[in-house]
Amino acid sequence: MHAAVYRGGSVVDVEEIPTPTIGPGEILLQVEACGICHTDLKKIEHNLLAPPRIFGHETAGVIAAAGSGVTKFRAGDRVVAFHHVPCGKCFYCHRKIYAQCATYKRVGITAGFEPAGGGFAQYVRVMDWIVDSGVEKIPDHISFERATLVEPLNTCLKAVVQCDPQPGDFVVVLGQGPIGLMFTMLVARTGAAVAATDTIGARLALSSRCGSHFAWDPRSVDVAAEVKRRTEGRGADLVIVAASVPGIVEQAIACSRPGARILLFAQTSATERIEASGADICVGERTLFGCYSASIDLQKESARLVFSGEIPVEELISHRLPLVKIRSGFELALHPGPKSLKIIVQPQRWS
Repeated sequence: MHAAVYRGGSVVDVEEIPTPTIGPGEILLQVEACGICHTDLKKIEHNLLAPPRIFGHETAGVIAAAGSGVTKFRAGDRVVAFHHVPCGKCFYCHRKIYAQCATYKRVGITAGFEPAGGGFAQYVRVMDWIVDSGVEKIPDHISFERATLVEPLNTCLKAVVQCDPQPGDFVVVLGQGPIGLMFTMLVARTGAAVAATDTIGARLALSSRCGSHFAWDPRSVDVAAEVKRRTEGRGADLVIVAASVPGIVEQAIACSRPGARILLFAQTSATERIEASGADICVGERTLFGCYSASIDLQKESARLVFSGEIPVEELISHRLPLVKIRSGFELALHPGPKSLKIIVQPQRWS
């Protein structure tokens, strides 16, 4: 089979490698679509994990084979697979902090080499504990491309549940890439007023269609001043940081009110650093917190929201590329143009 293999030096190349073999309780998934996620791009760009690896974890496809003992699925089933599943028994699982569970941190899907998701390949091996509780069937009328968005929507839904915005709150979402737009869609459903920021005009226009009440380019609008003007001088009740650029956390603090909550969602690299006034947090009684990865408790709900169309995530897909053009996809994701948003790789396509 063909796979996009990371060999170090911030480079990924398409190579021919053996198709994975499966054991009891496992499934072999023919990958039809896999989304490009910025967490994988950071690992590649900054060489955060030792090579060789095959990344890609927003994976949807058709079951090509099922190992002995698999009863819930069979060959031909259309499914989306989560690459992390918690044990449900440990200190962190009892507190529902699943992403810190040691079992959750084990990647349970691989196309070969050290498990890293494997979705940028034509086939992946889905291990038994993922088959048990990390696979959801895709309805026949739903495209594989739309199904890839179940996992990223889950991560955003988890964060929104944690943030718990209330009707009448003023919420600022910094960044309107695919993740920021999902946040806008989800927060708008709560009855909160949403202000979104981005530097790409087309994304701001889409943000308004996705539910934002205000959409501002921070290069031409003083975001903090605008937020305070619309909140009787207070500032935002909640700020969601859905992008990672220098100074963005400071901007989040500046446009928040005393006592506000500030969610860091895009700060996933250990090389990233932020600076803030201690008094803005302590004296201002602000809460600065993080949320990472998906929640198994929200797995079925995130699938329902995507498959029902209740959250119109397919509008976020801008490019569908064959595996051989994956490096072009990475470039588009890292340096987005006016019309680029979510980029999907289709490993079974060759042109």
